[in-house]
Amino acid sequence: MHPDEFIRIAHAIESELARVIVGQREVVRAALIGIFSGRHILLEGVPGLGKTLLIRAIADVLDMSFARIQFTPDLMPADITGTDILEEGEDGRRGFRFQHGAIFANLVLADEINRATPKTQSAMLEAMQEKTVTVAGKRYPLEEPFFVMATQNPLEMEGTYPLPEAQLDRFLFKVLVPFPSLDDLVTILERTTGAETPQLRRIATADDVLRMRALALALPVASHITRAAARLVVASHPQDASAPARLKQFVAVGASPRGAQALLLGAKVTALLEGRYNVAWDDVVAVAKPALRHRILLNFVGQAEPNLTTDALIDDLLASVRP
Repeated sequence: MHPDEFIRIAHAIESELARVIVGQREVVRAALIGIFSGRHILLEGVPGLGKTLLIRAIADVLDMSFARIQFTPDLMPADITGTDILEEGEDGRRGFRFQHGAIFANLVLADEINRATPKTQSAMLEAMQEKTVTVAGKRYPLEEPFFVMATQNPLEMEGTYPLPEAQLDRFLFKVLVPFPSLDDLVTILERTTGAETPQLRRIATADDVLRMRALALALPVASHITRAAARLVVASHPQDASAPARLKQFVAVGASPRGAQALLLGAKVTALLEGRYNVAWDDVVAVAKPALRHRILLNFVGQAEPNLTTDALIDDLLASVRP
């Protein structure tokens, strides 16, 4: 795929999504970066901000199979992955047949993922990392492209469970969905309280998405940018000498190597979306917070510190590292 075709398709998708998603440009961009890099996205925000609407809209503009899993406390792992069922054939003989679960789709919406128990949440781990499902000792591959786009409510809300750190690390980005501005809220009301509902057009196919991913992965990154991204992740660990003072004081665990991968993958797609065919440091800075905020864990002192956020600590990191 030529870079100009990538830009044309990506901007057409953004324009089509803007017909139903008011504002939230950074949230839409982050979701598309996940799609074009072949990774998963976690959207966090209070109910009613359009998280589910955005993911359904993305499914509408992409010609791919779509499945929605509504996570509830009584959801079981087999509801996600599938299970072997016993059935009787025409000859009277009984045998097991694998019944595919909802995870077998190109784009999976894991709605309110943190309302299910940790055991059920962990059923997503293999699928998200290896794109396979193992049931009764047999592995079943998932069809490419495969993406999980999950929504979660803030942990302080009723009936939520924290996601396991291993599962959080499988998400390329954790995107915070803000409350709309007054003007955006007025526009939302005008669009959603009338008789007409916009019908989205199909803009791209699964093959287009795979070709766009291949182009993004092939985009060159200068060695000094790669090294600076690695230094950013290393400095997120409090025991490292290069860590900023507040990270040494307030952080328990720094970002994993997947955090460095997220920085470079996100930066590559960001550069392409901006019409550039090389990655700049500003592209890494643009994705640093969604790529690292769920991978840097505060210690007890940091959790008790009023008004301290992981994003503020990432600002400290960015101020201390330069290519």
